[in-house]
Amino acid sequence: MRIVKGITLAALSLILPVLVGCRAVAEKPPVQQPALSRPTGVETPQDTALSKAVKERLLAEKAANLARVVVESSKGSVYLSGVVPSLDARERAVKIAWQVPGVAAVVNHLQVGD
Repeated sequence: MRIVKGITLAALSLILPVLVGCRAVAEKPPVQQPALSRPTGVETPQDTALSKAVKERLLAEKAANLARVVVESSKGSVYLSGVVPSLDARERAVKIAWQVPGVAAVVNHLQVGD
C-alpha cells in the first residue's frame, strides 16, 4: 500500500508541473502585430507624388505586367495591392517600389492570379 501511494505521489509530482506550465502558457495574451493595412484613403500632396512616381516606374517595367498594381502612400510608406501574373512579377514590383526616392517602407498586399 505504501508503495502504491509513493508511486502515485511521484507521478503527480511529475505531471502537475507540466499541466500548470501548459496552462500558464495558454493564458498569456496574444502578441499584437503592427497594423499593415492600407492608409485611410486621404493622401497628402507628398503621398500623392510618391504614389505617382512608384506607379510610373511600375508601368515602365516591360518585363512584367504590373499595370493592375494599385499604389497608395502614407508618410513615406507605399502600399501595393492588386493582382500580378506571377511571383516574379510580385517581387519585381516590390523591388521597383523600393528604388523610388522617398520610399521609407513597402507593404506588399499583391496577389498572384490571372
